[in-house]
Amino acid sequence: MEVNNYKVIFKVSGGEEVVVFAPPGESLLETAKKANVAIDAPCSGNGTCGKCRVKLLSGNAEGGNERHISPEEYVEGWRLACAVKAVSELIVQVPDVAQAYKSRMKVTALSESRERAAFEALQQELEDMGFHGDSGLELVTVHLKQPALDDAMADQERLLWTIAAQTGKAAGISFFAQRKLPKVLRESDFSCICVLRQEDGAENRILDVMPLGENGGGIAGLAIDIGTTTVVMVLTDLKTGALLAAGSSGNGQIRYGADVISRIIQSTRPGGRERLRTAVVDECIVPLIKGVCHTAGLQPEQIYRVTVAGNTTMSHLFTGIPADYLRLEPYVPAFFQAGSLRGADLGIGVHPDAEVVLAPNIGSYVGGDITAGVFSSMIFKKTSFSLFIDLGTNGELVFGNREFLISCACSAGPAFEGGDISCGMRATDGAIEACAIDEETMEPHPTIIGPAGQKPVGICGSGLIDIIGELFRCGIINAKGQFIREGKRVRQDVWGIGSYVVAFAEETASGRDLALSDVDIDNFIRAKAAIFSAIRSMLVMVDFSMDTLEDVYVAGGIGSGINIERAIRIGMLPNLPVEKYHYIGNTSLTGAYAMVNSRKVCEKITEISRGMTYLELSSHPGYMDEFVAACFLPHTNGVLFEHHG
Repeated sequence: MEVNNYKVIFKVSGGEEVVVFAPPGESLLETAKKANVAIDAPCSGNGTCGKCRVKLLSGNAEGGNERHISPEEYVEGWRLACAVKAVSELIVQVPDVAQAYKSRMKVTALSESRERAAFEALQQELEDMGFHGDSGLELVTVHLKQPALDDAMADQERLLWTIAAQTGKAAGISFFAQRKLPKVLRESDFSCICVLRQEDGAENRILDVMPLGENGGGIAGLAIDIGTTTVVMVLTDLKTGALLAAGSSGNGQIRYGADVISRIIQSTRPGGRERLRTAVVDECIVPLIKGVCHTAGLQPEQIYRVTVAGNTTMSHLFTGIPADYLRLEPYVPAFFQAGSLRGADLGIGVHPDAEVVLAPNIGSYVGGDITAGVFSSMIFKKTSFSLFIDLGTNGELVFGNREFLISCACSAGPAFEGGDISCGMRATDGAIEACAIDEETMEPHPTIIGPAGQKPVGICGSGLIDIIGELFRCGIINAKGQFIREGKRVRQDVWGIGSYVVAFAEETASGRDLALSDVDIDNFIRAKAAIFSAIRSMLVMVDFSMDTLEDVYVAGGIGSGINIERAIRIGMLPNLPVEKYHYIGNTSLTGAYAMVNSRKVCEKITEISRGMTYLELSSHPGYMDEFVAACFLPHTNGVLFEHHG
């Protein structure tokens, strides 16, 4: 029997219309994914986050989820894309949330003093360690003997013979340079600038040839941090180490789920792996590269070396290598070290023969972002015991000193990036990033990201820590996260779910109340419990106590905005003196930057990764007990936090 598909027209930002045909029984969210329509869906269609809101402009759809859609909104046509299926031709309005985040690309000339200071400090550290300026690339000016009737040697052989005589080592030539060579030589009276890469084998390699005086023969390197939520990169001059430009963008994979497990599952579906690779490479990395090169006045083909740091899942999806087995016991990655890769292999739009180096992974859930971060933090060379915490969509931890390093990852979920929270969002304009609450009146005093007068849209990770810490301090919620006080900002809906109204409808950008529910609080308590229990479990396994920690280095997306006092108050971080905590920024990116400038750094990071012990918490018998004990504010064991205010 023939089955008729239903025509669905998605109206997205900018007035664009995407037409697709949905088979009966398929959710609108799945239909949108196949059509590459970005709908914000942190839970990847499980029906728990309530964020995949779309508006039906015409036609009929069956299904619904009334807990996330008010009766008034339902009448207006609002639905959850994951919960409804087309039963006729549909016209669907897609809110700008996910599309705007994905396309909100920022490219700068790295003029921000704070951003620049982190790289300059690392530059000095690398110089002190003897690790700076060893990219393996150099510019060689070559003057060739001009051909004649009695000397008709081919251009390529003439160049290679001269390079060998000049450098003392034979050289090969890339096809990219080979195609340019005849014209370049004749434009410069048979003199040229060669970009030469030093190889470990018997010969070096000519990557490019340029006429004399062309832009000084710029040699650029690119460092990329592929985060689960955000992609960030810096462009650097490999001759001088100067920072040329930086860029950032939302990871286009976000529409396939906020967490890595959702994306792995999506990658196993027909065509899924290529869709995920395209979402991060074609939609994010390639446009960003064009942007930073334009800012720096360079061509993308002048990028001759690229380094990439990302978690294990991101590394697999970026390269298009199956990530299927990362989530299945015994949790085995396809690779720890990706081996020799070229720009052309990955389609990232740089010099086709550019060397692409991925920071090594050490486990299924501790990847190159952490090995690069450990190098950047320098804890590997300290005598004192340090704890490195990377807080983002995932939570990864490293403990140790120059004698040993152990690492683990915890399933904190995407709560720190706003996922699994009904009013959660990423740290962009409109996000509440900090908040104080008056103990007597229960009135909030939020700090909102964005220009003056910006109305709140949602709450990002640092804001959640603040608000939950304040709700607990003011006695508005109890240790289980349940509401125990009444007032105009504390309410209960028809399903018995309590909530605290951070901003009323007339105060918000959406025109809807911005409220934090007890379900949201419970999800966040689980996330903070995962972090704290991972720290405890890791230390217990090696017979150390919290008191042995001399320094705690906090990296990652939300670390800069964290109020350490409040994070301790809710039991997310160990009860240590605040002065022991240090925020060190995006160490994944700074580590990748160190790698692009120095092959010695790459060797050192590989050495660090091979010497680091990886703990799989899911197989540790005591971890679940620690986790359950930490699912309270601040903890079931009050002694751990008894001296904290």
